[in-house]
Amino acid sequence: MKLRAAFLSLLAAALIGFCASATHAETDEIVIVALGDSLVAGLGLPRNQSFPAQLEAALRAKGTQVRVVDAAVSGDTSRAALQRLDWALPEDADAVIVELGGNDALQGLPPAATKAALAEIIEKIQAKGLPVLLAGMEAPRNLGKDYVEAFGAMFPELAAQYDVILYPFFLDGVALNEELMQKDGIHPNGKGVAVVVDKITPKVDALLAKAGG
Repeated sequence: MKLRAAFLSLLAAALIGFCASATHAETDEIVIVALGDSLVAGLGLPRNQSFPAQLEAALRAKGTQVRVVDAAVSGDTSRAALQRLDWALPEDADAVIVELGGNDALQGLPPAATKAALAEIIEKIQAKGLPVLLAGMEAPRNLGKDYVEAFGAMFPELAAQYDVILYPFFLDGVALNEELMQKDGIHPNGKGVAVVVDKITPKVDALLAKAGG
């Protein structure tokens, strides 16, 4: 009986230790929220080929315990994303990637209005104590030189103003490459998303460092 009791005590202790380790592991998980539009949402792609899914897989392959939350809505302008921001950020968020502006440019919205919306998004995220990675975008050249320059300039200006990490162009190395884009010429295919993830990962690593990773 004493031997059985001792065994049960050891078993109970082991189970408690296992549960504690599991809880600790869950607590150590870093949650990155990807706030964006169709480029993040993975329009036209299976879910496992979307940016959040591929980024999470790439980070986990490196041994980083992370969860990437897809908080993207296809068609969103910066102002639309701002309006849903409060409920788009989960309570357990540790960091945020902001990829917006493409739809603003496609609609020809004034760069000043886009910049103001992005500024408010960053301010609200920082008010929650969360670090930000801002992914830049480029405007179509047919909108004219002045528009293109004003649009492109706002991302580094915002990054400097709010001291956030900047990835200058979300589709760097992918845009205009037919092998990496879907037939619409706007959205990357699965291989294109993989290139985006590979190129942006060093900036995400910096974001994780700010988040305590």
